[in-house]
Amino acid sequence: MSRQFFVGGNFKMNPASKQAKVALVETLNKADLDPNTEVVIAPPTIYLISLKDILRKDVKVSAQNCYCKPSGAFTGEISPAQLVDAEIPYVLLGHSERRTLFHETSELVATKTRAALDASLKVILCIGETLEERESGKTTAVCSAQLQAVVDVLKEADWSNVVIAYEPVWAIGTGKVATSAQAQETQAEVRAFLKKAVSPSVASAIRIIYGGSVTAANCKELATQPDVDGFLVGGASLKPEFVDIVNAKRA
Repeated sequence: MSRQFFVGGNFKMNPASKQAKVALVETLNKADLDPNTEVVIAPPTIYLISLKDILRKDVKVSAQNCYCKPSGAFTGEISPAQLVDAEIPYVLLGHSERRTLFHETSELVATKTRAALDASLKVILCIGETLEERESGKTTAVCSAQLQAVVDVLKEADWSNVVIAYEPVWAIGTGKVATSAQAQETQAEVRAFLKKAVSPSVASAIRIIYGGSVTAANCKELATQPDVDGFLVGGASLKPEFVDIVNAKRA
């Protein structure tokens, strides 16, 4: 099955000013982007609406997180319903920084995913192993366990609104990057897991993207792998080279 290439830019807690935000948007607005690639950027919550209003319409916007309730006494959180009302189509869930720094369990990530989909959001669902887990041969088990929690609360039809981002924790922001062979091997295993845990049709159709120190220098080789359907880009999404990553599939 042909899967549309997907490139997401996770700005994390950047940039530090409205002026810098505008500059990032201007770069994207002027860029010649591959029309065959779906492009989504995830700025900090405070910039979501103002950025969406000045961004070209063929690039979508994503929140970096949301809570699992539609409203209520949850200080500091943002709800799926609020994102939908603000016309934000995507939300990023389960990023390793949320799992490690903010102690989000796979069960909480699954509950958030269920809530986001119920509100009609699309979800970029992050999974990935630590260096210790990879070196002890647990990569497949860790990724499968993170996914199983979500499988347990989703219906088969829900998966059409999910993009899976495989991000080895040891490669995020470290300058280390999984080789194209490592990325392909793990992402093929993720697809094989979904074939058994959900269905062959979901496994064939779902986009599984790679994240972890993706740059203009390594994106083209990674993009040649059959189970790498795009990228989730961190630091490089704040630089002009993000355009080159978006265009990784262009000849």
